[in-house]
Amino acid sequence: MRLIPRKLFLTRGVGVHKEKLTSFELALRDAGIAQFNLVRVSSIFPPHCQIVQRDEGLQLLQAGEIVFTVLAEMASNEPGRRIAASIGVARPTDHDKYGYLSEHHSYGMTEQESGDYAEDLAATMLATTLGIPFDAEKDYNARKEQYLMGGEIVDTTSITMAINAEPSGVWTTVICAAVLI
Repeated sequence: MRLIPRKLFLTRGVGVHKEKLTSFELALRDAGIAQFNLVRVSSIFPPHCQIVQRDEGLQLLQAGEIVFTVLAEMASNEPGRRIAASIGVARPTDHDKYGYLSEHHSYGMTEQESGDYAEDLAATMLATTLGIPFDAEKDYNARKEQYLMGGEIVDTTSITMAINAEPSGVWTTVICAAVLI
């Protein structure tokens, strides 16, 4: 049996609770994916896969279904600690080729910083696969221009959830997911 997803949606969530596991569950609920049996997979964006809106993707799934996902998560119970989780996406111009998804989780990064980092990870993996020359010493914005000018990478995007952990010392969990359908 061959499983090649044809659709994908991005989602994110946050959960807060005195128990770490429950804060994770609440983050999954906030992201709209708690009712599925999630299976983590590595970070390949399938050929001919279409990114759809979360609501459209959720309508194609049933509660209890085994669902493949690339998942980034970060949790802390340190009051005020900045946490972030991001999924980066890099798709090639040629839809017969595969792209990359990346997961990134960090402390201290803003939403923009974490999202850019995740996009950079995905774009760099794709660029090396496609043989696109780039200068690894340049910052991501400069490399992004090189990637796009090469004409092989159609676009990059990301989804991020970044927040300061609750001040009361309870667990705060953030997640981002690419859900493959």
